[in-house]
Amino acid sequence: MLYRKLGSTDLKISAVGVGTWQFGDEWGRSYDQREADAILGRAAELGINLIDTAECYGDHLSESLIGPAIRGRRSDWVLATKFGHHFHGPFERTDAFDPQDVVRQLEASLKALQTDYIDLYQFHSGPDAEFDTDGLWDVLGRQVEAGKIRHLGISIGSNRNVYQTSKATEVGAQAIQVVYNRLDRAPEEEVFPSCKAQSLGVLARVPLASGFLSGKYKPGATFPSDDVRSRREREDADRLLREAEEIKRTEVPEGVDMASWALAWCLRHPAVTAVIPGCKDVAQVEANAAAVALVAAGHPQDA
Repeated sequence: MLYRKLGSTDLKISAVGVGTWQFGDEWGRSYDQREADAILGRAAELGINLIDTAECYGDHLSESLIGPAIRGRRSDWVLATKFGHHFHGPFERTDAFDPQDVVRQLEASLKALQTDYIDLYQFHSGPDAEFDTDGLWDVLGRQVEAGKIRHLGISIGSNRNVYQTSKATEVGAQAIQVVYNRLDRAPEEEVFPSCKAQSLGVLARVPLASGFLSGKYKPGATFPSDDVRSRREREDADRLLREAEEIKRTEVPEGVDMASWALAWCLRHPAVTAVIPGCKDVAQVEANAAAVALVAAGHPQDA
C-alpha cells in the first residue's frame, strides 16, 4: 500500500480508502455485520487505513456497521465522516446545518462509530448559504478543541464549487472531498489549483464513476430501483458508458484491469491524496487495493 500525508494535517492515509455509501442500503442491496466485518478486515490486511462514511448513508446505518467492525483496532484507522443531513428513507434527505443540530449529528456519529473522536469531519455537500451559516464553523472549532474532531474538511457537492474550496483555510478546514474520475475532470480547472495553493488534502470520491469505469457495464445497462444509479437519465448513462468503452480501447494498457487503471489515473494527479471507491465485497477491496501497483513514487504528498 502507498501512504500519503493528508494536506497539512498529521494524518498518514492509505492512497486507496474504503468508501461506505453501499452500507447505507442505496446501492441495490443491504449489508449485515458479518459482511462489513469481512470487507473492513480484508482492507486492513491490505494496508488500507482510511474509511469514508456519512451521517446519511442510512440514518447513521453505515457508521453503525463500521463501529463494531473496527472495535479494538480504532487507532489503526483514519475515520472520515460527514454532517449536514437527516435521512428519511432511500434517496430522501433534508439539509440540517444549524450549529446545534450539527453537534447532535456529531454525537450520533460518535455513538454509531463507537469512538470518542472523528479524524476528519466533513461539511456534506451543502449549498453556499448553508456553508455560511452563522456560528457553524465556530461551533465545529470548539468540537476540535474538545478533542471530538481532529480535523475538519469540506465535501463539496459540485465539483466546480471553488467558493467553498477557497474558504477552506478561513473556516479551519484542511481537506476537500470532490467527485473526480476519468469521465469527470472538472476539478482540474479551479478546485485543484485552490487546494494546492492552500496545501489542502484531496479525497477523490466516485473515482470509478459509479462503476461506469469498472469495465463491467455496456451501454443499455439497467439498475434496480433501489440502486442510486437507476436515477440517472438513460441517455446520460449510455453516453458515459460509450465514453468509457472508448477509454478502455484507447487508454487502458492491454492486460490491465480497467478499474485498477481508473483508480491509478486519479492517484497520479499531484493534488489528489487518496481515492475512496466503494466496494461491494472482499474481491472488490482486493481489486481496489491493487491499483497502487500502477502508481509510481514521487507524488508531492507521499508519506
